[in-house]
Amino acid sequence: MSLKPWREVIVPHPDVLNGTFQQSEFAADLTAVRSGKATPEYGDAKAFYERTFITEGMGRLLTQVAQRLNGKGGEPVIQLQTAFGGGKTHTLLAVYHLASRKCPLGELVGIPALLDQAKLLDVPPAQIAVLDGTAHAPGQPWKQGKHAIRTLWGELAWQLGKAEGYAMVKEADENGTSPGKDVLIELLSRFAPCVVLLDELVVYIRQFVESQALSGGTYDSNLSFIQSLTEAAKLVQNVVVLASLPESDSQAGGPRGISALKALEAVFNRVQALWKTVAPEEAFEIVRRRLFEKIRDPKARDQVCRAFADAYVAEGSKVPQETQEARYFDRMMQSYPIHPEVFAQLYEEWTTIDGFQRTRGVLKLMAKVIFRLWQDDNKDLMILPGSLPLYDGSARNELIYYLGPGWDPVMDRDIDGERAETTVLEAKETRFGSVQAARRVARTVFLSSAPSSVNIRPGTRGIGRASILLGCLQPGQTSSLYSDALNRLSDQLHYMSSSGDKSQDSTRYWFDTKANLRREMEERKKRFEDKNEVRGRMAEVVKKLTAGATFFDGTHIFTPHSDVPDDGALRLVVMPPEQFYSREEPRLATEGVLDYVRNNGTKPRYRGNRLLFLAPDHGALTRLRDCIRVALAWNSIVEDVAAMRLNLDMLQSEQAKKELKGAEDVLPRVARECYKWLLCPSQDSPTGKPSVETVSLNTSGAALGPEIERVCLDNEWVIPTWSPIHLRTKLKELYWKSDKPAVKAAEFWEDTLRYLYLPRMKDRGVIAQAIVKGAGTRDFYGTAYGEHEGKFDGFKFGDANIQFDDTLLLIEPEAAKAYEAANQPAPTPPPGPTPPGPVPSGPIPPGLIPPGPTPPGTTPPGPTPPSKAKSFHGSTVVAPAAAKMRLVQIAEEIIATLAADPNAEVKVRIEIEASFPNGAADQTKRAVSENAKTLGFGTAEWE
Repeated sequence: MSLKPWREVIVPHPDVLNGTFQQSEFAADLTAVRSGKATPEYGDAKAFYERTFITEGMGRLLTQVAQRLNGKGGEPVIQLQTAFGGGKTHTLLAVYHLASRKCPLGELVGIPALLDQAKLLDVPPAQIAVLDGTAHAPGQPWKQGKHAIRTLWGELAWQLGKAEGYAMVKEADENGTSPGKDVLIELLSRFAPCVVLLDELVVYIRQFVESQALSGGTYDSNLSFIQSLTEAAKLVQNVVVLASLPESDSQAGGPRGISALKALEAVFNRVQALWKTVAPEEAFEIVRRRLFEKIRDPKARDQVCRAFADAYVAEGSKVPQETQEARYFDRMMQSYPIHPEVFAQLYEEWTTIDGFQRTRGVLKLMAKVIFRLWQDDNKDLMILPGSLPLYDGSARNELIYYLGPGWDPVMDRDIDGERAETTVLEAKETRFGSVQAARRVARTVFLSSAPSSVNIRPGTRGIGRASILLGCLQPGQTSSLYSDALNRLSDQLHYMSSSGDKSQDSTRYWFDTKANLRREMEERKKRFEDKNEVRGRMAEVVKKLTAGATFFDGTHIFTPHSDVPDDGALRLVVMPPEQFYSREEPRLATEGVLDYVRNNGTKPRYRGNRLLFLAPDHGALTRLRDCIRVALAWNSIVEDVAAMRLNLDMLQSEQAKKELKGAEDVLPRVARECYKWLLCPSQDSPTGKPSVETVSLNTSGAALGPEIERVCLDNEWVIPTWSPIHLRTKLKELYWKSDKPAVKAAEFWEDTLRYLYLPRMKDRGVIAQAIVKGAGTRDFYGTAYGEHEGKFDGFKFGDANIQFDDTLLLIEPEAAKAYEAANQPAPTPPPGPTPPGPVPSGPIPPGLIPPGPTPPGTTPPGPTPPSKAKSFHGSTVVAPAAAKMRLVQIAEEIIATLAADPNAEVKVRIEIEASFPNGAADQTKRAVSENAKTLGFGTAEWE
């Protein structure tokens, strides 16, 4: 089924279609109608009723007038009091044409049905008196025929009975005093049936100055006349008086107007007002009749409205709940071709602005909108909020006129126009441009939210996502397209603000003349440089992220290799953002890793096999930097607000704090996604070329620390426990030689710290555990604590009772077996007489003294175990020029080795001797003495 656009179903009236309407054509003017100067749609009774929808309130009022003129009841005095533009004057015109018609009653659309309900056959023609407060000045007489009329009662008498009627009040008119109730009863009775229409009375009476008489009388005399007129009307059965008064003080026009309004309300307070405000559904018909001809294709209208209703049901909770009800379909039928949401926003939001008239303002605006849409060949199915041609100067000005200054740049930059951000976005993305999604969203938000910039009312400001979709969506389209456009606009537009989390349906959006905080944040983002603030903040985030990496002895964030200690501790180095990694371009990261492994500042690094590296992903780095800038920008805004350098209202201040928290909360997740590459330097063999292995960490699983530990263990980059068989294999492969069957265990440990082709142990305890476990068997190695002239001190084989220290030797198992066999003690012969034999002359070598019987109670002497060293003393002379380097070497290679022995008690003393043949300078003496005192020297003497 093909749906027809609104322009093919209904056509505007010629004056709207051709753009020939004027401001005055929308202003019903009683005086212009009475004098014959009004346009046909107001001046001709038949044309007037063709374009007038008789609302419930107007129908009740016309029924009262018809009954009164027929002498069959009805209210004698009716007060109309509604908001500015509420249709008061239009209602007075309806009464005027009903009572003074020149055509048959049956030609007035809607009137026969009213008379049938009231059981009346006719409405007798009546004399009409129109007292328009804007028509005459109270201090300046006006001409009626040959007579100079000075007062309202003079004008009343002339309009009802010409010269005859005026003669009845002539004296009162000339001296400016009220004629009194009796005279008015006589006047009304003489020319009954008659209708008196009082319009803009406040405008007339507020011109009188108390205690000062004008030609039109006085303030009091005019109030007396109104009171007498209402009393007289009640006593003449076929006379009706209708008066219109403004609803509020703000419409009365200053202190005098307010005083006049209060006085007139006191006069009319005995009269029950029968006026009922126009309901939204009635407003639909009022506007439709005034702007459009009759529907040409009712079936096409029904199909369009049904398609909209079905689309809303399909969208479900994405659009307002009211659209799911059957009565919303009825509302669309009544308001067609204008969508009900347009009327809802105009009548509920725009009419709260002072000066925007409830009916006249809507008519004037929609006439301009329809004219532009017709000229531009608009093909929308209905005229939605998103259809409003805000690019058109006439339609735009009609709206922003009521909003005050400052809205032109909002329109030009953000909402609609050739250079607007919405137009630029649609040009870049055809999926938005194909349906003008960005502009339709912006127009809808503007129509709903702009009035709140003038009238700040209690409650939540702005419009929700569901209502925005309602203002844009047409059958055959998906709401997700407009929802995506809304998300993009809320991030890009200067003057669109939002409250709450944009991922939630409760978020509200609005336009204002103040640039939104997000735009302020976007501007501030540009202030922060990558190499300074962004890098520093990134380091803080990554530091918190790696705080749980307890697997390592130290973690270094963006630390230069000169500041990463060259010791035996296992360390994680987090690479700076400049040394990122990507599969397409790994060079920067891998070269950086090898640079750390080889160098320690200006010196070579000795223990490069203790470093592992975490590098950022090149693709995610841009997002991390941007998120950091966002957080820094929001933080600067919050700080400026706290320091009163930036003036924001309470809502914006809370929004800034909330945005800051959201920006801070997202940083750990984005940093985790960025720092996802774990790099391990490696080498296949002693002669091989160093390389870098890379593994991508799981960014959605456990915390970063445990994830790094898992990868290290799974890939055997770090060994937490080691088998003696692996130790034996490495020793046999690289250390045990035919001429050197033993190696120091400490030497092997030190080599694992240095060489990339050796396994990387978690710590020294891993080696110790493997050595002790292997020493308990005869399969892996023998042990000793030193070698002296071919002898192994403290040799053990198959004995786990050993201690891993710097003297421990690991002996190749076959060599250990041979040594053990060669050093077995000779077997002891059984005791008995010494066999005869020659006795050698001279001293007998001790090794050849035959064993003899051991005296009872004594133990035969055995080999004496070597004594262990009990202390170490060392001294050296250090050249002053190389003192810094030499002292570091001494600390690392001597002092650290001694301190590593758990049984050692190490004391270090430094002796410094300096001689000055010509005497020391006072400055040198003072500086050295103060520094020595600060450093805690026990002795620091000068001679």
